[in-house]
Amino acid sequence: MELRNLEESQHLYPQLTKGEVIISNGGDRGPPKIRDCLKKPQWGKLLTLVGYASTIGSAVPVGYCIGVINSPATLIKSWCNDVINERYNVQLRASNLEILWASIVSVFLIGGAIGSLGGAWVANKFGRKGCFLISGLLFMIGGIMFSFCRMANSVEMLILGRLLVGLASGLTTATLPMYLTEIAPLALRGALGVFCAVGVTGGVVVGQVFSLRNIFGTSDLWHYALSFYMVLVVICYLPSYYFPESPKYLYIVLGDRERALRELLRLRGTDALVLIQHEMEEMDMEINTKIVTSSFFSVLRDPALMLPLIIVCCFHGGQQFSGINAIFYYSVSIFEKAGLSTTDAEWANLGAGCLNLATSFLGPVLMAKVNRRPLMMFSSAVCACFLFTIAFILYYIEAFSWLPMACIVCVMGYIFFYQFGLGPIPYFIGAELFEVAPRPVAMSMGSLASWSCNFVIGMAFPSLSRAWGAFVFLPFSLTCALLFLLTKFYLPETRGRDPSEVAPLVAKGFRSKVT
Repeated sequence: MELRNLEESQHLYPQLTKGEVIISNGGDRGPPKIRDCLKKPQWGKLLTLVGYASTIGSAVPVGYCIGVINSPATLIKSWCNDVINERYNVQLRASNLEILWASIVSVFLIGGAIGSLGGAWVANKFGRKGCFLISGLLFMIGGIMFSFCRMANSVEMLILGRLLVGLASGLTTATLPMYLTEIAPLALRGALGVFCAVGVTGGVVVGQVFSLRNIFGTSDLWHYALSFYMVLVVICYLPSYYFPESPKYLYIVLGDRERALRELLRLRGTDALVLIQHEMEEMDMEINTKIVTSSFFSVLRDPALMLPLIIVCCFHGGQQFSGINAIFYYSVSIFEKAGLSTTDAEWANLGAGCLNLATSFLGPVLMAKVNRRPLMMFSSAVCACFLFTIAFILYYIEAFSWLPMACIVCVMGYIFFYQFGLGPIPYFIGAELFEVAPRPVAMSMGSLASWSCNFVIGMAFPSLSRAWGAFVFLPFSLTCALLFLLTKFYLPETRGRDPSEVAPLVAKGFRSKVT
């Protein structure tokens, strides 16, 4: 359909400007309300392709790079020691080797933080689709480094590869949810926004599987385990030339109304004129409100954006401080205390990861049908109770024979209810709280908080676990309780509402009355 056809349709059907549309159904015509049309999900072929391809090709590699590194750790350490001894004639002590390994692991998180911080600039400079393409390029270069580092006997290539995939991962978590929510119709923004969270969760499990000793987790094949995600990147990026740019970016950031309308026509189809008209009117209103706050410092200084920015950063940081990574770190030892062998405990840990993935598939359905506030409060409250219980069960685990099994039940229960709100909502809540101009900064700051807190957990948890024992889980329980309070008093309901409706509810900072 040409651009002029929409204008002709508006001339022929003036009801479009009143929020109504004429629908033909077997010869019967009627003018349903626009709200009924907007609430009906519009899964078009292009939207479905972009949603699944971008998630599998970009979000899954993020989780893959997180999950793949643990199983072959001993093999990679041994290789690093041999290479350094051969090339530099230096025999590393055990403590120095641990420092080198910590650097290999943590450089990924540092890259994630840097990628998140640059996400706002990249998103406005090259567009949302441009961010997706840049992430794919970084993933491919990092994967090539992994593939050839063993052949080249280069620890430096391994570290550089980890840094590059970290940059790609930070850029992905900062911009992919924003891209998906901006191309989605109002009824599907929550469902599309949660795709990134599902992809990361799934990637962790895929990385764990391909790093098993039965697949690539051997001394000769571990480098293939690190780089296998490239297959997904290549397959899913092949149709990327056909992907649309975000209409909101084209119109509100670049001021190109005609191109934005053409992209909407591609996404929604020629039989969704009322939906297209409504979305164009939304963007017209946002343009007319003169919202130009887009730089980091202008967003940080704007008092009307203070509360939503705090919510986004607290949700992202709180997601990491809620203990999910610590649970997976500690779960093998928990399963061993329950009487499982080390091998069986590792398989049980993989089972916990599969449960985490399976539950995450509920996310798109829940986000489409249930409001954000009750989901987040329910998830954080239940997880706080489970973490509190895990701490005391671990402390008294030798007292009763049934406590180890009770602890496993609590671990699985925590993982299950984590994916109801704590897991998916932080990824896209910034896209629903912020309008288009300040949105990239908000998403970048949230992603930065996530990667930074992930780094703190990775560095501090082993030491705190040795010092505090089982009670190391109490701060995680407290974090979940604080997220419950933050949600109850300061998070407005965003489901089914445009950010222009939500922004005034949080514009007065902590004096806002969001309910």
